[in-house]
Amino acid sequence: MTDLPSNPCDATLTEIAAAIAAGRVSSSEVTEASVARLKSYDEALNLLAGLDEGDALRQAKEADAGPGRQPLSGVPLAHKDMFYRPGRLSECGSKIRKGFMPDQLSGALKRLDAAGALDIARLNMVEFALGVTGHNEITGNVRNPWNPLHITGGSSSASGAAVAARATFGALGSDTGGSVRLPAACCGVVGMKVTMGRVSRFGAMPLSHTLDTIGPLTRTVTDNALMLSVIAGYDADDASSADVPVGDYLGGIEDGAKGLKIGLATSHFMEGIADEIGARFDAAVEVMKKAGAEIVDVDLPEAIQYSNALTSLVTATEGAALHQRWMETRGDEYGKQTFARFAGGFATPATRYVQALNLRTALLAEFNDMVFGKVDALMTPMMIMDIPTIKETDVGDGPNAAAMLQRVGHCSRPVNFLGLPGLSVPSGFAKSGLPSSIQFVGRPFDEATLYRLGRAYERETEWFKTAPDPASWDKAA
Repeated sequence: MTDLPSNPCDATLTEIAAAIAAGRVSSSEVTEASVARLKSYDEALNLLAGLDEGDALRQAKEADAGPGRQPLSGVPLAHKDMFYRPGRLSECGSKIRKGFMPDQLSGALKRLDAAGALDIARLNMVEFALGVTGHNEITGNVRNPWNPLHITGGSSSASGAAVAARATFGALGSDTGGSVRLPAACCGVVGMKVTMGRVSRFGAMPLSHTLDTIGPLTRTVTDNALMLSVIAGYDADDASSADVPVGDYLGGIEDGAKGLKIGLATSHFMEGIADEIGARFDAAVEVMKKAGAEIVDVDLPEAIQYSNALTSLVTATEGAALHQRWMETRGDEYGKQTFARFAGGFATPATRYVQALNLRTALLAEFNDMVFGKVDALMTPMMIMDIPTIKETDVGDGPNAAAMLQRVGHCSRPVNFLGLPGLSVPSGFAKSGLPSSIQFVGRPFDEATLYRLGRAYERETEWFKTAPDPASWDKAA
């Protein structure tokens, strides 16, 4: 039996759930520690959109008095401020939604509630989830716990930062163009972008009905699989929910990479990659070879080169349709970049939008044939550059904004456009001291294989055991 750290926040989600279930620590003790960390780290990292300490401790006390037989009984979690809970604010990182009190319960939160998890805080996010860097001129920028001068990635910015800082054991995020995987990559944690329809989107702030997905950010691959096993599944309240059986994400997670074929793309994903980041990716490939995987080069459809831009087109167009009334009557309440990106959606011809959706269907079929006809998963870098600073990516709605967004989302957005699952896993650190990450991309609804590969890599490297140093935050600032 593994001894718990002196501060329970330093345990993983899996460890703390087992410890609470065994009576080795109470939910109240763990929740008090998590609340203290969230409050303590908020000044340096800008994590919190809202925290009701009294309610958090009440939930923990009730969990301690209950039977505690669910998978996450008594475990405190915190989530991106876009998952609705009746009677609680959900402001979506915006002025427009300030004071908004929903009357719906998010489908994902409903499943976490049923599994015994506590929902103790709302975490800061990019305004209306529209941004890959983490900037938010409304609520302020969330800062990276590895170096607060650098971006967290977006749009689930504080979900990534809070998990990395050991202030929460896991967090929900949304991923429309990389918004789970990019914060995971920038903050050195694990993030799963699920297959479209795998997790209910009911009661979660919409951005793009074609591309939105909900997924977990956690410290380890096993933690991530545990959390997804709870939130995955059909929801009749969500018209886009897929009635497809949920795999046993934990059952085969320790089976290793032996016997699996991993594809390396011969185009797109390595284009423009920085030398050091490319070398780190090559090192990760060698780890997978050592773990027993067969590495195979795979060609991609030629149209994959357009998927990044097409993701932006679909997101902006569908987002503009959602936001038109507010933009016409309250446009001055939006951040500059958010307004400009939505406004661009008004200029999309209907024919071009329909063509983009049709291309998506054709491209997915071609991609599945060319890639998954040969391998079990595709392995790519998660980003093609070292994590930039907040200052150098603070381009607002300027002329360099589109190019910067395309570069940051180079490896994430094709996966969104195709609707496939993608798992971001930490792959060590660059010379800057900032995290690097790899991505495993799988067949539709085959998240289980991605977890198996991610865990095989994690077991060989154990990067998750390295934590940010809060003592360095003042120096960076």
